[in-house]
Amino acid sequence: MDEPDWVPEGIDADRPTAARIYDYLLGGFHNFAVDREVARAAMAAMPDVATQAKANRAFVHRAVRYLVGQGVTQFLDLGSGIPTLGNVHEIARQASPEARVLYVDIDPIAVAHGRHILAGTPGVAVVQADLRAPETVLAAPETRETLRLDRPVAVLAVAVLHAVPDADAPAAVLARLRDALRGGSWLTIAHGTHDSRPEEAGRLTELSSRTNTPLTTRTRDQIAAFFDGYELVEPGLVWAPQWRPDPPESVPAQPERSGNLVGVGRSR
Repeated sequence: MDEPDWVPEGIDADRPTAARIYDYLLGGFHNFAVDREVARAAMAAMPDVATQAKANRAFVHRAVRYLVGQGVTQFLDLGSGIPTLGNVHEIARQASPEARVLYVDIDPIAVAHGRHILAGTPGVAVVQADLRAPETVLAAPETRETLRLDRPVAVLAVAVLHAVPDADAPAAVLARLRDALRGGSWLTIAHGTHDSRPEEAGRLTELSSRTNTPLTTRTRDQIAAFFDGYELVEPGLVWAPQWRPDPPESVPAQPERSGNLVGVGRSR
């Protein structure tokens, strides 16, 4: 069978990726049968995993609106994944038309599709890079053309750090990025944890070993450590639905079922 026209040449359609699985969970169509197989197995292990993905997406929207309200006009979206409805630049520009966004992902399909839909959009770009090499990300021509690094930048690391194993020292990576950016920059994180449902989280971790980015869930204390050098804004590190809910009464009875702890902080 011929590949769809959104698939770049040389892509291995026989190995699932986290970006395409996440796309499927969000209701997208830029995924392969092998990705859907893993996603369905994940939903069998944890039936509300798609709801978790959507809770993360809703958190991103609230966080971006909050950041724009704080005067932020520059966003660096790490592990941005495959573009779906309600991207960061769309949300940011509803409140600040001059907002600029750089999307970063290691997955060539995410990057290829992002470049296709963003073609001709001023102030928005996508670069294929590994977030574990922040210096390379910041030195990329697309970064220099899109962001003013002498001004504060809001870094988004949503549903991506749990794809970085402990051996790659994600805390050190974030510290290098923090030190490279101007003071007063921001960090937004949503990270999977096994604190609420360790057995189900363990099954998801096992399933993720089929992909090129296996999951590493972490505890609340480990996730909080990623904000070293930042001042967390209220309400601090909380379950995704609890972060500045809109409306306030929309928080579900069991917010911990979102499976992700989230927070937003400003560098000192």
